[in-house]
Amino acid sequence: MTKLLKPAQAGSIESSDILIMLAPAQPGDGIKVELVSPTMQQYGEQIKSVIIQTLMAHGIEDAVIHANDKGALDFVIEARVTTAVSRALS
Repeated sequence: MTKLLKPAQAGSIESSDILIMLAPAQPGDGIKVELVSPTMQQYGEQIKSVIIQTLMAHGIEDAVIHANDKGALDFVIEARVTTAVSRALS
C-alpha cells in the first residue's frame, strides 16, 4: 500500500480535460470520489471507475478525490490521476 504524503492536482478545466485534486485520507477510509461533470448521467460511473482503478494500480487505498470533468477521455483521466499521484508522493 502506498500512502499519499500531501494534496496534489493535475489537469485543467479546459474542454476535453479533467482537473484532478487528490488528498490523503485516514487509513481505512478508502477512496472517495466527488465528481462534477456535464456528462454525469451518461459517463459518471465510468469516470469514477477509471479514477479508482488508476489509484489502485498505484497502490493507493485511502484518498479523497475531487474531479471536475470537461469531457475527458479515459486515457486523459488516467494520465491526470497518475500525475497527481506522482506529485502527492514527492
